[in-house]
Parts: sequence; C-alpha cells; structure tokens
Amino acid sequence: MKNISTDSLRTFVTVVEVGGFAKAGDLLGLSQPAVSLQIKRLEDLIGCKLFKKQGQRQVLNHYGEVLLPMAKQMLLTNDSILQQFSNETVAGKIRLGIPSEFAASILPAIIGDFVSLYPDVSLEVKSELSKQLMHVSNQDQFDLVLTLIEQIDNPKYPIFMYDELVWVGELNVDPTKPITLVSAPEGCIYRRRAIEALEKAGLKWHVVYSNADLTGLTAALKEGLGITVLAKKTVPNDLTAQTQTAILPNLGEIGISLIKQAEQSEHAVDKLAEFITLRLS
Repeated sequence: MKNISTDSLRTFVTVVEVGGFAKAGDLLGLSQPAVSLQIKRLEDLIGCKLFKKQGQRQVLNHYGEVLLPMAKQMLLTNDSILQQFSNETVAGKIRLGIPSEFAASILPAIIGDFVSLYPDVSLEVKSELSKQLMHVSNQDQFDLVLTLIEQIDNPKYPIFMYDELVWVGELNVDPTKPITLVSAPEGCIYRRRAIEALEKAGLKWHVVYSNADLTGLTAALKEGLGITVLAKKTVPNDLTAQTQTAILPNLGEIGISLIKQAEQSEHAVDKLAEFITLRLS
C-alpha cells in the first residue's frame, strides 16, 4: 500500500502558492534542491509529472491542476485532526480586510469552519474595494488583507491564486446600443477592466448604476439594469456568467493575494492565512 507524505503535499502546494521552488524553500526552511527532491518523490509516487516549463517559470500541467485541490483538502483534514487533539491554544483578535464580493459569496463558510476549529479567536471583518484595502492610510487597520492584484509580478504581494473575470447578468446585449454597466464606484478593478475591454472592442458603454456592495449589484442585475464583471469564484449561483460572448470580449484573469500587514504576525493570523489559502484556492 502506497502512502502520500503530507510533507510532500505541503511542499507541492507551497510551490504553487508562492510561485517557485526557491521561494517555497525560503518559506518552508528547505534548500531548493530539497524542495525539488520532495516534488520528484511525489511525482514518482503518483506516476506523473506535475509541472511544465512556461518561459522561465515552472507552472502546473494538467495532472498538477487535478492534484492541487485534492492536496489542499488532504492538508486541511490533516491539520484539522491535529488541531482537534492538540493542546495548542490559538486565541486573539484578527482584523481581516476583504473585498465585498468575497465577503458575501465565499467568506461565510470559510469563517464558520475556522471559528469552529478556533473558538477563542475573535474576527473583525471589514469589506472595502481592493484599492482602499491596500491604501497606505489603511494599513494599520488590518492584520490580514485579501485583495485583488493586477500587477502579478510584484514580489511584495505574491499571488496565491488566479481567477477568471466573467461578464455577469443578461448577456444577450445589442451591439448597436451602448452597453449598460452596473458596477462598483470608480477605483474598482472590475469596473476598469470592463471599460478597457469594451473600448478595445470598439463597443460603446455607460454606467447606469454604482454600488460597492455585491448585494446591491445583484439586485440591479436581477432587475435587468445592465451587466457587470466579477471574479468567477464570487458569482452568485442564481446569476448567469460567461468569460466572453459573440459580442462581449474576453476579460482575462485577476490575481488574488493574501497579505499579512506585520512582518512578525500573531499565531492566530498565521493560522487564518493558512486556512483561507487552503480553502479558497
């Protein structure tokens, strides 16, 4: 009977999250050859390669994409078991900043499970546009920030996950008329990406409704006021979404980063960061 090492799986997941073998080694306290060896042992055990070369980067191939969510689930189960029988106390207050669409669509289930595991942790969650979350004047208000990142090669804000941007709403639009948009206010990455894509495609547009809250946008979409753009993972189940149509252009991807505001963060913050990373990506 073969057994997969959770150390190898954790190394594999970390390589993907931080975007490289050397960075993963720094985080895990391993040399780059040791990281490479763990990945090779994992590949030998399951019988297939997990990465492919893309320019100067190693990225997941098809088999790696299949393994990643299963590896994260296995690590989550492993950590949950250890926490259940551990005498370790995780306590304190965590101030979490998160975009409103993630807070409304994804966060509740994640936070519910986290609080069940760590009942002595108090969470204070504030939703803002990513631009506001990352503004220098707000940095001392949060311990942990989940944010959208467009500059994907910025080493200060490593991307742990990518998501497709999609058009959401009644997508059977008339190209002879200006496309009506509902969106968050100016400064929203989704809004800017939508406008840039429409203008590049030569399509006219105008914003008919602005609201920073996903609930307000959802109500406007259901009333047929227009269409919007969201990250695919955050689209409510009862709304229609597509990456592109015969008329609407492709929007590309967006990076998502999880940032600890202090260099030496509290243990509870580290636990929540790991928990969100495993559950979300």
